[in-house]
This record gives sequence, structure tokens and C-alpha cells, in this order.
Amino acid sequence: MSQPLLSVENLAVEFRNGGQAVRAVDGVSFRIAKGECFALVGESGSGKTVTALSVLRLLVAGGRIVGGKAALEGTDLFRLSEWDMCRVRGSRVGVVFQDPMTFLNPVLTVGRQIAEAVALHRGLKGDALRTRVVELLDMVGLPDPQSRYGAYPHQLSGGQRQRVMIAIALAGEPDLLIADEPTTALDVTLQVQILGLLKELQQRTGMALWLITHDLGVVAQIADRVAVMQSGRIVEQAPLKTFFERPQHEYTQKLLNSLPTVDGCGRRPAPEERRPLLAVEDFRVYYPVRKGVFQRVVDHVKAVDGVSFELEPGSTLALVGESGCGKSTLGKSLLGLIPHHAGAIRFDGEDVTVARGEKRRRLCARMQIVFQDPYSSMNPRLIVGDIVAEGLDSLFPDMTRDERRERVERLLVQVGLPPEARLRYPHEFSGGQRQRICIARALAVEPKLLVCDEPTSALDVSVQAQIIRLLKQLQDDHGLSYLFISHDLAVVAELAHRVAVMRQGRVVEQGDARQVLLSPGHDYTRRLLAAVPRLPGRR
Repeated sequence: MSQPLLSVENLAVEFRNGGQAVRAVDGVSFRIAKGECFALVGESGSGKTVTALSVLRLLVAGGRIVGGKAALEGTDLFRLSEWDMCRVRGSRVGVVFQDPMTFLNPVLTVGRQIAEAVALHRGLKGDALRTRVVELLDMVGLPDPQSRYGAYPHQLSGGQRQRVMIAIALAGEPDLLIADEPTTALDVTLQVQILGLLKELQQRTGMALWLITHDLGVVAQIADRVAVMQSGRIVEQAPLKTFFERPQHEYTQKLLNSLPTVDGCGRRPAPEERRPLLAVEDFRVYYPVRKGVFQRVVDHVKAVDGVSFELEPGSTLALVGESGCGKSTLGKSLLGLIPHHAGAIRFDGEDVTVARGEKRRRLCARMQIVFQDPYSSMNPRLIVGDIVAEGLDSLFPDMTRDERRERVERLLVQVGLPPEARLRYPHEFSGGQRQRICIARALAVEPKLLVCDEPTSALDVSVQAQIIRLLKQLQDDHGLSYLFISHDLAVVAELAHRVAVMRQGRVVEQGDARQVLLSPGHDYTRRLLAAVPRLPGRR
């Protein structure tokens, strides 16, 4: 057998926690061949990213490698000096991180940030340096690379920022590219573009690709070989076809069984037709475009442009579409979090747009929202009990302290958390648990409608399945209605009774979930469905 590009043997990593050693990676071994795409999959906390950071010797404070070996074409990376290791990072091993906005400098143009990497690893200067940066921008498929050279990160879309990160990683022409969750939270069409780009670049340059992900749909599209991590250990390794057709380990089977599919639509019986709980007519949200010294309004960005729909009690309407189509803006504006330009909202038979004062506050209390990122939507300085009870104080001022505590504990149990969780802080919980806390907070004021804005987009498949089951159970128990905003059509198929497809601020198609997802009538809907990653043997 020829020498592998990267060989990791019995890697062990520990973190110190209050004087105790926690083993984050425990005896991990694998090999990556030249030109191969190797996928390391598993849930959050399984040790995937720590394994990659250990190989690069980039562990955060408190983490240390306590055993094992990592060799790049026979060179032991753990024995190199820091100076020599700096020459390996970026030059021989490139990295694409999960959140490009976190790793890109907001005050530097993307051209300058790529140029720094090219100058460091290839020593180019002047015109040759700029030419190479433009070539990289063109290579990763950024439109009009000459003008994009001077753009700042905030001026680019999520998919474009991820392409910039890939360009920086390719600046040193590496032998191995590590892609850590490169498509998490991207919509399906952008995901397809990024995966296609990575595969094309791998084939064009001959580099190896180490993909770190929890998304098995992504793995099916791009990987040659798969390893599954659980609790710091690799529990299964196999070629791609064998992995999906004959999974051996119980944990692997659990991950595969947790995946939602588009075939799931129509399994839930639709509620009986009744008077709509929410009726939205010709709803518009415009943002003014101002120019000149006096900042006069010269035009409007039509984020939501004439949307109409109805949502019945106890049912789920899914709003789907690509990033920037206006679905989150619509959801937030319906709750009054963003001002709207025109249109009517009738909730439970009353016109919300003309209600004022106490009446509007009472109406809005019956409409709650669960945001995409549960951590940023909670005050990190408050304990969970106070977070869940935030809405109770204003709506139920006569509630005693004991009644308040009992209500909070009952809500936590309802969403699958222990009562004592009320005494802990948000950072002490996992992503799925934090999302359950946000759902409990929304339920505290006894709403009739929940707006769920991408509540499962960044969660592991098994945690995602738990949240889906929880939402179904709450709907069955309390007759809740959901306006479910998502770009994940497989998740939508599991939850929705009806689907509305948005594009550029307008609804281009809506109807029964089974009809829209299995027999779409609009070309745009068909394009979205075609971009959904398919697992072998599944729709």
C-alpha cells in the first residue's frame, strides 16, 4: 500500500475542567489518501473538530494532546517546531471554517485578506499578487472577481463569503483541505453550489479533502470514504457505498434513521377545516433606499411584496425558499418585530394592524416566535427560570412567586427538561436543550401561534429529530398552529400540512404539502427539490 497523505494513529486529547481531565478524543486512528475525500461525521461534541484542530496543533487553551501520532507524508506533525508547523498550515494543509463571518476580518476587503495568504505562502507581490487573488476569486466561482476584490465581507451573501474562505484556504495550494461544516445553515441551492465547487477543485488540483460534518446528505454527495465518531471514538469506517447500504454500528444506524425525508410529507392528517386562525392579505415590507446629502428616499427594496395566505387552528404552514427570499422578514413583521408597509393581518378574527395599546399587546402575546439561534436569543446573564418566565410578569402580574416557579418547572418538563434546569445558565446546555428552553419560553404565555424561524437548521440529525417530535407532540396536545420557516424541505415534509414557496419577496406556489413537495407546479419549486441531497436508496 502506498504511503497515505495523512495518517492519524491512536490520537488522544484531553481538556482540563475544574481540575479534572476530560478525554475529548480517545484513541482515534484513520488515513487519508492523496486525492481522496474522507468524511468524518458525528454529532456535536463527538470530537470531530477537536481531532482536526489537534492535527493542526491549534487546540484552545486547556486542551492538550496526550497520546498518538499525526503524520503528513511520513513527517510527524507533533514533533515539528512551531516555526515549521506554521509553514505546514495554509501551505500544505488548508482549512475552511464553519462560519465565514466569524473568521473574516470585517474591516478589510476580501481581496486584501486573500492577498495576505497568497503573499505569505507564495511570496507574490504587486501586480502578480493581485492577478493571483483575482484568479482565486474566479476559481471559486465568485461573479465579477475584479470588482469583488474591493468588497467587504458584509457586502457578500453567506454563500459568497464561504467561497472567499475557500479561496483563502487554496491560496497556499495545499495538498489537503480540511472543510469543517462548510455548508451548515446554507440553503439547499447554495449547499449544492459549495459541494460542487469543492468536488471540482479537488479533481482539478488533485488535493485531498477532509470533510467534517453532521449532515449525512452532504456526505452522500461528495465523500469517498466515511468514518463515524461518537464520544471521542471512531465507531465505524467504510467506503461510501458500504456505509449507506450496510451500516454496522448501532449508532450509525440511529443517525441514518433520524434523517427526515421528502417522502415524509402527508403522513400527518390535516386538521378539520375551520375559520382561519391567521389570515394575511397583500402583506408588504419595504426598506427605503436613501441617497444624497439629505438622504432622500429614491427607491425601495421589496423584501415582502404582496404575500397572502391563511393558517388554520392546529395546523402547520411552512414558508420555504432560499436565503434572502423574505421568509424570515415576513415572520418577524407579522409579530410586529419589523414594521410593515401595507397589508392586513387578522388573528383569531381580529385585525392586528389596527389594534392599539393593551388590546394589541394581548393579541401579540398569543403569537410567539422561536428563533434560529437559541443562544443569541437568550440573555446569557439570566438563569433559565427567569428566561422562561420573562413574559409571565407582564401578562400575569398577580401570579405569586410559587405559582411562577411551578409554571416554569411544568413548562420545562413539558419540553423534556428536568425541573432543576431552571437554576442553570444557557451556556450549560447543548444546542438542542437551548432550543427546548426557547420553546418553553414561547409556551409560557399560552400562545395559539408559534412562528418557528429555522429552529432546526444548525442542529445534529438526532437532535433535529427530537425537536421535530417535540413540536408534533405540542401541536397534538395543545392545538398549536405553526408558521414554520425553513430552507430544509425534508424537515418541512415531516411537519407541514401546507407549504408556501417564496422567491424574491413573493409566494410563487402554495398548497397541500404532498402536492407541492411531490408534484410541484412551479419551476422554482422543482429547482429547490432537485437541490435536496439524496441518500442512496431514499427519495
